[in-house]
Amino acid sequence: MPGVYVSYPFCAQKCTYCNFASGVFPRDWEPRYRDALLREIRTHPWDWQPATVYLGGGTPGNLDAAELAEILSAIPGRPWREATIEAAPGGIMPEMARAWTACGINRVSLGVQSFVEPEIRRTGRKHTAEMVAQDVRVLSDAGIDNYNLDLIAGLSGQTAASWNESLDWIERLAPPHVSVYMLEVDEDSRLGREMLLGGVRYGASGIPGDDEIAGFYEAAVERLAAMGIPRYEISNFARPGFQSLHNLKYWKLEPYAGFGADAHSFDGRMRRQNPETVEEYLASAPAPPMVEAQPHEERFFVGLRLMEGVRPEPGEWQRFAGPIRRFLDAGLLETEGGVLRLTGRGVLLSNEVFQEFLTT
Repeated sequence: MPGVYVSYPFCAQKCTYCNFASGVFPRDWEPRYRDALLREIRTHPWDWQPATVYLGGGTPGNLDAAELAEILSAIPGRPWREATIEAAPGGIMPEMARAWTACGINRVSLGVQSFVEPEIRRTGRKHTAEMVAQDVRVLSDAGIDNYNLDLIAGLSGQTAASWNESLDWIERLAPPHVSVYMLEVDEDSRLGREMLLGGVRYGASGIPGDDEIAGFYEAAVERLAAMGIPRYEISNFARPGFQSLHNLKYWKLEPYAGFGADAHSFDGRMRRQNPETVEEYLASAPAPPMVEAQPHEERFFVGLRLMEGVRPEPGEWQRFAGPIRRFLDAGLLETEGGVLRLTGRGVLLSNEVFQEFLTT
């Protein structure tokens, strides 16, 4: 069954590396946004029951219990197979975790990014490693044993030793799911803009080189596998049975409905994106019309992110024969039993691989 994504882009502070349409906004925008969000959810033609719900986009974990309950009560299908809320580490109180479970939340994603205090401070975050450990205990006491810890490879000042320190904490906490992202440099984040300008603010001058970042990522792949947390998608690792059911819908091109600013929807054939910014969303009329997707290109683009790969149709083998052969010869793709998947080296160069399938 389809999934539901709810964008709640309000944060207590804007992290330097963040390139999402989230941030700190005028205080009176938040209740207006909740009203608009509830209208959008309640007027949706609910002729189906969602299997998964994901609250992200900013820090929805900051919602108080009554606000969260009101939003989730507008979504049919509870209890959902999986209902995830994103939260900032360092402030999960027992009553908050209990309120989440009462609302149907059974999975939490913590944006840890690093367990090393100097690295954490340069991002704008305020937690410590011990706070994360306390959050995990609070979640467990509330009956939430399905949780994810995010890490970023490539933060300012990060070294092989500090990266291993973060991985040591992962081993100590033994989470069921870990996400490892390589730092993205673009104009949509303060850190990215500073790096592109050659500046030094936000620790831009201390960002490791591309080869170092790739080395951190590969070290994480090896260590997490040794912990029993294998990679199942380029940036995601999980113990058996703990893969993100909601995110798998994106990678397997299954339907989902998105609500809120910058939320996307896909019905299996057509896509739609809501207005990108909070201001545009508050001022918008009904969401833009659906636009037809490109199933062949998208299937390769998202399917190859999964370590299980994709099984091309006969026509796809023919259509993409050129790039498939080039990447097989270059050792970026491998094939077995009619399945095409990225190699370890191909994962590191995946954007180059994906681009070929989007333009062929």
